[in-house]
Amino acid sequence: MRRLVRNAQVLMDDALVQTDVLFDEKEILEIGNDIENENCDVINGEGYVLLPGLVDVHVHLREPGFEEKETIAAGTKAAAHGGFTTIFCMPNVNPFPDNGSTMKNYLAKIESDSLVHTHPYCTITEGEKGNRVTDFKAMKALGIHWCSDDGVGVADGNVMKNALIQAKNNNMLVACHTENMDYRKPGACVHEGILCDTYGWKGIPSLCESTQLERDLNMAVSIGTKYHGCHISCIESLEALRKAKEAGGDVTAEVTAHHLLLEEKDVKGPDWKMNPPLRSHEDRMALIEALENGTLDIIANDHAPHTFADKNRPMSEAAFGIVSLETSFALLYTEFVKKEKRWTLGQLVNWMSYKPALRFGLEKTGKIAEGWKSDLVLMDLNKERVIHKEDFYSKGKNTPFEGWTVFAETVETIVSGKTVYRRKEEETE
Repeated sequence: MRRLVRNAQVLMDDALVQTDVLFDEKEILEIGNDIENENCDVINGEGYVLLPGLVDVHVHLREPGFEEKETIAAGTKAAAHGGFTTIFCMPNVNPFPDNGSTMKNYLAKIESDSLVHTHPYCTITEGEKGNRVTDFKAMKALGIHWCSDDGVGVADGNVMKNALIQAKNNNMLVACHTENMDYRKPGACVHEGILCDTYGWKGIPSLCESTQLERDLNMAVSIGTKYHGCHISCIESLEALRKAKEAGGDVTAEVTAHHLLLEEKDVKGPDWKMNPPLRSHEDRMALIEALENGTLDIIANDHAPHTFADKNRPMSEAAFGIVSLETSFALLYTEFVKKEKRWTLGQLVNWMSYKPALRFGLEKTGKIAEGWKSDLVLMDLNKERVIHKEDFYSKGKNTPFEGWTVFAETVETIVSGKTVYRRKEEETE
């Protein structure tokens, strides 16, 4: 069925153009004024902005194994609510998708329950134990081109080297959570900085992240493997990334919305506890500048839902992570585009749509152009609203952004030409 968005402000490159967009379930068919709407389902876009669907390469859906935290159905509904039409889900579930049989079952569950395009990672090592490298050839046969042991770093350098070699041989992208546990004491929960003295909490130093990242990058550059650094948080990691890129490495890295918006002084309790932790003001400013100058490449979410019981504990015992799929775009748009006017809308969408799609090999994704995929999101960028966790579709309500005022709201999310989310007031009109 053909559908037509009429009279929206359409983001094309870095400009908003009032025009019509005609599409079907496969692609965008035509862009222009006064497109014939006979036999079309017409969507009134007047007063709204039409963007390419957002792409998030770092999401925890928790299912299978931890359905009390999140399910594929709930997590992908949350993604659609946040404007995301494509997500990549991390493999630290139970059972781990580290073999062909398990991955086939996982793919079938995703196909059954997901509302958006959902691409699973396989693990780097079997069971994320850091010993035996996953059979990447078997994963490639199932259409899996991305691997990660997110949640843990691969401690053994020889195992990591072997994984990078096998990944290169199979043209896989390796996405790494780097964490050298020699630098992390039991019970550590915040950045090793001002909060440790104030509250007596144990700190996680920046070297915990950066030393293993630097090790990985040196090997990835030497071997020629496609490497992606997850949730970069500190100045030391940025320096390692700069050197790897200057050396010609095929390397990229992401930063999360919360590391761009918050820092250690903002921590008030377990809903501000994440791994890597919120770091210093200097680190946060460096992350923003690194995104702007290309040292960092994309924005991701690290959406990490937990139950109330997981978080309702002392800081040293509470689970790491926050939910973010339903808040990240609105928060970043409000802070950096609308208020600070530091970024353009086009820049923000580029970091949250086109660039992650390009890096992760998604064709015709991340722009509004004829012949590109019909994954779209209609946004109300004039709607002032307050973030309330009760409004989340995610089962996780663990957010540090409760009560924040934002100026962006998803009106309608369209995946492969079909509406998968519509704002409630649109449903009642």
